[in-house]
Amino acid sequence: MEEKKLDINSIIGFILIFGILVYMMYQSSPSPEEVEAQKQVEQEQVETEKKESKQNEAVVTTAADYTNTQALDSTQQAALQSKVGSFAYALGLQGEEQTTVTTDVFELKFNRKGGHLAQVKLRNFVDYDSVPIYLVKDENSAFNITFGTSDNRTLNTQDFPFQPSVSKSGENTVVSMKLKVSETAFLEYRYELKPNDYMIDFSIRSQGLSGVFNTSQPITLDWKQKGIRHAKSISYENRYTRLTYMYDGRVDKLSQMGDDDEIAEDVEWLSYRQHFFSSILVSDDSPFKKVEMTSADLVEDEDVDSLYTKLYTSKMPLAYSGGEINKNLGLYYGPTDAKTLKAYDKDLEESIPFGWGIFGWINKAIFIPLFGWLSGMLPYGIAIIVMTILVKIMLSFVQYKQFLSQAKMKILKPELDAIRKKHKDNKMKAQQETMALQSKAGASPLSGCLPGLMQIPVFYALFMFFPTAFDLRQKSFLWVDDLSSYDSIADLPFNIPFYGDHVALFPILAAIAIFFYMKMTTGQQMAQQPTQEGMPDMGKMMKYMIYFSPILMLVFFNNYASGLSLYYFISNLISIGIMLVIKNYIIDEEKVLAKIETQKKKPKKQNKFQRKMAEMMEQAEQQKQAQQKRKKK
Repeated sequence: MEEKKLDINSIIGFILIFGILVYMMYQSSPSPEEVEAQKQVEQEQVETEKKESKQNEAVVTTAADYTNTQALDSTQQAALQSKVGSFAYALGLQGEEQTTVTTDVFELKFNRKGGHLAQVKLRNFVDYDSVPIYLVKDENSAFNITFGTSDNRTLNTQDFPFQPSVSKSGENTVVSMKLKVSETAFLEYRYELKPNDYMIDFSIRSQGLSGVFNTSQPITLDWKQKGIRHAKSISYENRYTRLTYMYDGRVDKLSQMGDDDEIAEDVEWLSYRQHFFSSILVSDDSPFKKVEMTSADLVEDEDVDSLYTKLYTSKMPLAYSGGEINKNLGLYYGPTDAKTLKAYDKDLEESIPFGWGIFGWINKAIFIPLFGWLSGMLPYGIAIIVMTILVKIMLSFVQYKQFLSQAKMKILKPELDAIRKKHKDNKMKAQQETMALQSKAGASPLSGCLPGLMQIPVFYALFMFFPTAFDLRQKSFLWVDDLSSYDSIADLPFNIPFYGDHVALFPILAAIAIFFYMKMTTGQQMAQQPTQEGMPDMGKMMKYMIYFSPILMLVFFNNYASGLSLYYFISNLISIGIMLVIKNYIIDEEKVLAKIETQKKKPKKQNKFQRKMAEMMEQAEQQKQAQQKRKKK
């Protein structure tokens, strides 16, 4: 009973304690007024935290925030102020959407939105279809600056309206595009256009924005542009369309075909070359510290992708000076012409692919001045023919050396055949005596090959010259409408891989001339060329070359500049003529034979290399004989 009573008492005690705790909690709970006050304190604390978070976080806006085109009332202005900060002022200003300015060489349109060029038309040129040349048109180009503000926003100039004004500075036309924060504070694009000049003096500067810019954030200039097709063959044009840039006094390029990207430092200029026309950005005051560049090939199918060739992009940081921007640049929109570009004394002509090393030097020092002089007096087709004649005369001594070597080999052929017959079972011995006879007579096959190698730099230099010669563009000759493009005498109803959808006549004529020239020269060498032990059959290889070279010319040059095919046609005709003159009127085989006999009688002193070769061949012969003896045993 006592235990039960204790249990009941314990339970009653717990109930009493619980009741006391509930009562105490009830007494200590806040009144409705206190609860409301607490909620208000908590709400204020949340709002404070949100404001602090917003201040520590950059605001990124989009084009949708800048769509106003009408005058704003105070409420709208305040709403824009909360979106774009100080630059809300610019959105409340009115103006024309485009400003058009015409000079001797340009017809330009400036977009109010973004402040940059919406159209660049070159007045003095047309494309293959007689359409004016546009380098900027239909939003193929974008030029803008991304920057941060002191209220932690990230803004882009392409989203804001600029205020245009056009004025005169002497003979020059000045176009000012201002992105205003107030009437005295703004970011300005200033364009100064000079008469008959393709270079626009362009500057980016700010005034009164040192407290608006966030100088701790990077400020970046972005320039994008798609190359507009201007030529009859977009694939041929695309082959010479390339992003080129100069850095630290050196020139480099992005990939000619396919996609490519590069990061370069200390960039002085960068060129968006579109074969015969270029858009070039020049840093006039100091090089760009770093430029990120890309090039994307847009031509996948010539029949489908027929509007643009390549997409170029460049991104480069700008620098603040005292919290403001002040960058002097140059914008060149014009022909990719060596004479025009050279006049600016900034090495802009180095953007033209003259060829590397000695090949480029030959073009710049010889062929460009020579052709410029000739074309100033003669029609362009005749100038090519005259230049070809001068080049062939200059190299005629090389042909003379080659033909002289061939004549000597022809005279020695009976003796060489006798040596091969005498030692038909000993190829090594036959080779030794053959080399000894050729050395005594001064008729080594290499004496004909080495002079021929001298023609390679000239051959390649001209191969690079004609496709890049701006002066040939749209110049006609005979049946050719444009010496800088292919000549078409017939259009095919289908496309032949590597050949094209047309038939060009000059490559056919050049291929025929090459065939007869090689038949007259290489055919003679084939008959004289012995097959040596361990060596490939050179005669057979030469035979293949007689047919392969003309076919290569016929196919490969069908889409190339007709001026280049004209050069090769005339060059091979002249070579055939020179060869016939040398063979029939200059080289007397009896005199050559008498000279060979005299040289054979003279003791021939071997040089160190010849002695070493003779020793090696002798050792090889001894080893071969030893092996044959061991086999017999």
